[in-house]
Amino acid sequence: MSLQSVKEHLEKFHRAQDILVFDKISATVEQAAEALNVHPARIAKTLSFKDKEGNGLLIVTAGDAKIDNQKFRNQFNMKAKMLNADEVEEQTGHPVGGVCPFGLAKDLKVYLDQSLQRFSTVFPACGHDHSAIELTCHELEEYSSAIAWVDVSKGWDQDVSEAGTEEKTSISFY
Repeated sequence: MSLQSVKEHLEKFHRAQDILVFDKISATVEQAAEALNVHPARIAKTLSFKDKEGNGLLIVTAGDAKIDNQKFRNQFNMKAKMLNADEVEEQTGHPVGGVCPFGLAKDLKVYLDQSLQRFSTVFPACGHDHSAIELTCHELEEYSSAIAWVDVSKGWDQDVSEAGTEEKTSISFY
C-alpha cells in the first residue's frame, strides 16, 4: 500500500513511472547506495521526529549526515525526539526502511536539510524498502511540499559530490 500511495502522489507530477524497484533490499543508506551504485551521501534519508504536539515532523538529509541536537533545538525550539517504528508507520503510512516525504498518511511538516544541496540529484525511498527515485533538489522540495531548507545536521563531507560516482545499474522500473 505504501509504495502505491507514493506512486499515486508522484503521478500528480508525471513521475510515477520513474520509481525504481530493486531485487535487493534498500532499507538503509548503505543498502540503497549499493542497489543504486551511488555514493551513500546521495541517498536522501527521511528521519521522523515528534513535534511539540506529538505529531510527526520529517527531515530529509543526505545519507552521510547526522542530526546535530543543538542545531535541531535552535531551529525547532525543542529537543530532537525520534518516532518509534510503530509511530513512524502510523504517521507516515510507510514502514521503516521505506520512509519518504511523499504519499503520506497524515499531513506532516517536511523540512529538507542543506546537506542535500551539494548534489544535483538525490535518491529518496518511495514508501517501500526496495525502492527509490532520482530527483533534483528542486523536485524533492516541490514533490514533498517542504516548508523550508534547514541546517540541522553534522558530520557530512562537503567535498563529496556526484563527481566520480557511477551510474545506477541492475534496477527495474515500477
